[in-house]
Formats: sequence, structure tokens, C-alpha cells
Amino acid sequence: MTIRALEKVSVGQNGIGAFILQCRKMDIHYCDYSGSSRGMNAFIKSQLSKFASTHPQIEFAVSPRPRKHPVLIGHYINGKQKSICVKNMDSLQILKKAELLRDASGEKIKKVNKPVTSINDSVRGVWSPYHGSGMPV
Repeated sequence: MTIRALEKVSVGQNGIGAFILQCRKMDIHYCDYSGSSRGMNAFIKSQLSKFASTHPQIEFAVSPRPRKHPVLIGHYINGKQKSICVKNMDSLQILKKAELLRDASGEKIKKVNKPVTSINDSVRGVWSPYHGSGMPV
């Protein structure tokens, strides 16, 4: 008896095998003189270099925006972007927001109607009211 390999090619899923981080670039805008950028200036001086060195696959762009509130903008591989205003936040809160942008997928938040979603077909097949002997047509 010979053994045959499966003929179906496996479908690549993010998170199984090699994980690809969805965030590709993060823009950091701040003001040197504004009081609302005090936490962002502390974040840039103390924690940004460590955060950037632990995530070399993300490009970081730091640019001043005079007389504007500080903003974090995440650019994703699907072409979308998310921005978070971080005015009057301290450096630890801004670090949490940067991690939130890093972990996001770039997609809009959508309501989940079914508790389980799967890419695989159902074992039982698609249900129809005309199956079985319960309903005469």
C-alpha cells in the first residue's frame, strides 16, 4: 500500500509560521514649546530610542509641528493609517498608545456577528431548510 500526500496546498495565515508585523511606519509629531507636548518630549528623549531598537521593522519619523498638539500616526501594509492625539499625556501613556498602534492591523473596527469565524469549510456542509424530511415543498 502506498502513501499519498495531500493534494491541497496550505493557505498562509498571519501568525502561523512567520509573523509579519502590520505596522510599517510610525510618524511622531510634537511641538517644542506647547504644554500639551510635555509628555511627548519626555517620551522622545527617554523611551523612543529603546522602543525603536526593539522594533527594527518599523520605520520611525519624528518631526516637529509648531503650535499643534502631539500626534502618533501609524501607517500599515494595507495602505491605511491610524492617528492618535496624545495631548496632555505622560510618557508612559504615550508608550501604551504607541504599542496599541504597533499591534493594530490598520483595519477599521467591525462588529462580529458570529462568535467563531473560520476560513475552513464546515464538515457538515451548508444548512438549508429543504434538507431532510421536515418540510414538504
